[in-house]
Amino acid sequence: MKAAVWHGIRDVRVEEVPEPQIEPGMVKIRVAWCGICGTDLHEYLAGPIFVPKEPHPLTNQGAPVILGHEFSGEVIEIGEGVTNVVIGDRVTVEPILACGTCIPCKKGLYNVCDSIGFHGLSGGGGGFSEVTMVKAGMVHKIPDDMSFEQAATVEPTAVALHAVRQSQLKAGDTCVVFGTGPIGLLVIQAARVAGASLIIGVEVSAQRQKMARECGAHVVIDPTKENAVAAIHQLTEGGADVCFEVTGVEKGMLGAIESAKTDGQIVIVSIWESSTSIPPNQFVLKERQMKGVLAYRDIFPSVIQLMAEGRFEVNKLITKKIPLEEITAGGFEELVKTKDHIKILVSP
Repeated sequence: MKAAVWHGIRDVRVEEVPEPQIEPGMVKIRVAWCGICGTDLHEYLAGPIFVPKEPHPLTNQGAPVILGHEFSGEVIEIGEGVTNVVIGDRVTVEPILACGTCIPCKKGLYNVCDSIGFHGLSGGGGGFSEVTMVKAGMVHKIPDDMSFEQAATVEPTAVALHAVRQSQLKAGDTCVVFGTGPIGLLVIQAARVAGASLIIGVEVSAQRQKMARECGAHVVIDPTKENAVAAIHQLTEGGADVCFEVTGVEKGMLGAIESAKTDGQIVIVSIWESSTSIPPNQFVLKERQMKGVLAYRDIFPSVIQLMAEGRFEVNKLITKKIPLEEITAGGFEELVKTKDHIKILVSP
């Protein structure tokens, strides 16, 4: 079968690889669509980050690895003992790999497992392949009226909803989303679902500014044209209740910190390619709080239900669909050279 394999920086190759053979407790899926995630782009430009240099403890595999963790498809084979799905089921996959035995896992915090990994980043297969195989517990059925394209966006939507649920945002609060790429746009929608009274987006791309408004931002600020921090303080009368940092760059981080109110909260959603400096007095003198969030846990069924109810509008985020053979030039390189695209889906 064909799969997109990460070999190094700017080196993702579509290759022939063996199809996985079914094992007990596992589910084999024919992939319909798989989204290119910002994390995939980080690996393409600056990896390895999540891609293991040495064999990962949960997959026993290191680079090169098959990419792709935002995907949907059809169950084509099930292993012994699998009861939650049958052949022919339409599904999406929660791609977290967790050991189940470390202290975080025992506390139910499997998304911050001491050996955390992701299907499609840490070995063991991935969604940028014709067929992939995962543990049965990672598989979630989707409604009949949900398209495979929509189902491929359940994973990034889960990231956004988890970020908002882990924040201190309450109905009626104000919030700012720094960076309105795919996850930022979904955080805007999640904040709307949570009942935020004022949602402000901060974004430099004109196309993404437009999308932010369409996704529910009440105000969108271009920090290259005005002082975003000053504007936010004026709009919120002293700073926002919660600021979500989704840029992954230092200016975005500093802006998020300075835009939070006294006793406000900054939530870091983005994955960082390198370290950044954080001014401690910005927290001490204003008693602000900072919280990091990673991926999601125990949330896929809720996301699927909310999407089925139309509470998340994901179709407008899908700006391009390509075959696997075009994943480098038409996918990764396209995302590098332009901010016009939001979510590119790949069909193996």
